[in-house]
Amino acid sequence: MKQFMDKDFLLSSESAQALFHNYAENMPILDYHCHINPREIAEDRKFENITQVWLGGDHYKWRQMRSNGVDEKYITGDASDREKFQKWAETMEKLIGNPLYHWSHLELQRYFGYTGHLCGDTAEEVWNLCNEQLKNKWTVRSLIKASNVTLICTTDDPIDSLEWHKVIKEDPTFDVQVLPAWRPDKATNIEKPEYASYMQKLSEVSGVEVKDFASLKSAIDNRMQFFTSMGCSVSDHGLDFIVYVPATDAEIDAIIAKKLSGQEVTHEEMLKYKTAFMMFLAKQYHKYDWAMQIHYGCKRDNNAYMYKQLGPDTGYDCINNYAPAAQTADFLNALSATNEIPRTILYSLNPNDDAVIGTIIGCFQDTSAAGKLQHGSAWWFNDHKVGMTNQMTSLANLGCLGNFIGMLTDSRSFLSYTRHEYFRRVMCELLGSWVDNGEYPDDQKALEKIVKGICYNNAVKYFGFDLKTVE
Repeated sequence: MKQFMDKDFLLSSESAQALFHNYAENMPILDYHCHINPREIAEDRKFENITQVWLGGDHYKWRQMRSNGVDEKYITGDASDREKFQKWAETMEKLIGNPLYHWSHLELQRYFGYTGHLCGDTAEEVWNLCNEQLKNKWTVRSLIKASNVTLICTTDDPIDSLEWHKVIKEDPTFDVQVLPAWRPDKATNIEKPEYASYMQKLSEVSGVEVKDFASLKSAIDNRMQFFTSMGCSVSDHGLDFIVYVPATDAEIDAIIAKKLSGQEVTHEEMLKYKTAFMMFLAKQYHKYDWAMQIHYGCKRDNNAYMYKQLGPDTGYDCINNYAPAAQTADFLNALSATNEIPRTILYSLNPNDDAVIGTIIGCFQDTSAAGKLQHGSAWWFNDHKVGMTNQMTSLANLGCLGNFIGMLTDSRSFLSYTRHEYFRRVMCELLGSWVDNGEYPDDQKALEKIVKGICYNNAVKYFGFDLKTVE
């Protein structure tokens, strides 16, 4: 029997162990997509206790506590932090096979030196150990530095002032780059009730009154220039699916005017608007040399009763199986007609889309970047051992795994950098199995380049950040 989560956790062969310990283990982290708050980095926040770090906004954990029958009082309610931690600890011991069990224990091991296992009986011990170190040792910045992070891309709305990014950039005591990433979902979602009020805010911030498609494009370009001046070179979109229902500019003008006048747009009008807006944005990304990330395949806010109480992003989302491959291909094909496809990363929440993505991106690769179109890492409900293995296997089957830009945290927690270690172990186990099975030679020079590339170097080159690769 192997020791619980020892140094060779998830590494079942000598080949896998060598790949991880020799090449992957000490590689830096480039976190090119996350949801952490730049203000907390600027102010170097200190957490009062482990509940604030772990349960403050983590709907992954909230879902499992609900699955364990825990009352909402102990999840998002007014119970004390110690009581909430106890309920999480009691839930943890039932999560055999769940990635949260592994992530949580990696965090306990790497940041707090705890090598036991968290359960209801050990909750008090772990609570005291973690809180003592959070009080005397750890701050947001020290956690980032200890994790060997070189660069972070946050997620920022076009109307954001980016004031905290400016504070961080001008602080000589912190050398980790914290850059904004453009997330224009509120300008994309014309069907939402807040669209008109958002357009008013965009008008005020940009100095361009949004009243039709031309003025919208002008206002957006104004904000893109500002984001570029602040070091932004990455965008991200949360879409239901990638739309391609083309329309004329006159049609888009009428749709925008209709929405701004207080009327509701039809489903067909929504699709036409989103197509036109996304086409415009993609061409802008190509113009400014930004990378475009698209996350899709999620059906959000499914529990109407709880949504009324807690709002969005509280653990009531699921995988959606509607993502028409033809529209994804047609969208990219329309951009290729004028040679304006930006570097693009596609993530689907539905693992059944893996092969679809793999075949679509293969149609549009070119010499402007190695792996210009990427199949993004296993996301959200898929970022576990099986999901990661399947995503990388599919990419290897249909594309060039050696150019994969690897893992990202996609998290709101400053302890989540251990997810990179988890991913790297899964990756080395997969590559090691192919070597052991005679499917790839034991060529350490080539394997080192592949492993270090997927861990870090490929992302450095792909995004063009001001970083050095690790050879």
